[in-house]
Amino acid sequence: MLLRDALGETLRDARTSQSRTLRDVSTAANVSLGYLSEVERGRKEASSELLAAICDALDLRLSDVLDTVSQSLRSDADRQCAVAAKQANSAKVSLDGAQQRRPSIDPALRIVVPYERAKPEASVA
Repeated sequence: MLLRDALGETLRDARTSQSRTLRDVSTAANVSLGYLSEVERGRKEASSELLAAICDALDLRLSDVLDTVSQSLRSDADRQCAVAAKQANSAKVSLDGAQQRRPSIDPALRIVVPYERAKPEASVA
């Protein structure tokens, strides 16, 4: 998950939990409605000044918003690590099974590779 996605999701959740519209918050934050929508959808990255204005409009502390975003990113990373570990373990199990089924090679087996003997060059008189 990207930072801008987590930030937008957190801001949208805060706005909708207050039953406020995009227009209401964009007016209070002095930012265009379209830009606020893009920030909430994770399409645009808000500057620190814009983020502070949106937090003020939502009557939220910036530090609380960033803390919530940090927790979201951490839980998402933990979830991705768990999935990756499960996949790695699954791959190891199937690899171990493949190694057990691999036919053994007879050490006495010899491979003969034919080669052409160099033809003697004609002597120069």
